[in-house]
Amino acid sequence: MNLREKFNHKGLRLTHPRRVVLSILEQANVPLSPQSIHQRSQEAHEDIGLVSVYRTLDLLIELGLVRRMHGSGGCQGYVYASPGHTHHLICQKCDKVIEFSGTCDLEALIHRIELQTGFKIDGHLLQLHGLCPECQKENCLGK
Repeated sequence: MNLREKFNHKGLRLTHPRRVVLSILEQANVPLSPQSIHQRSQEAHEDIGLVSVYRTLDLLIELGLVRRMHGSGGCQGYVYASPGHTHHLICQKCDKVIEFSGTCDLEALIHRIELQTGFKIDGHLLQLHGLCPECQKENCLGK
């Protein structure tokens, strides 16, 4: 299902602000704040307001097209989400985000936690933090 079909299926339109926000996030390799997305849209001479960026991000998260990334201080920004079940690696130095597939990687752990706690788990967020290969090289060269 292409993007337009996904929106139509939900009874929504793929509006100009939605296309702009998705395009900006698809091109970014680091999480972007709503303010950064708005600034990049202005730099590209796209006429969308900051409120539209926030509303668009909320909708895109609901549709599974964008994911909120979390750092030690709370929400760090937003990234484009590929279709399917994925997780993210985040470089602690340059903030680069790499997406990786994760279909049934946590099923056993989730099942064990459900048995131990009585919770019925219906979702999870997995983000791994470390240093990307480029930043590892810089650390080795800098020492």
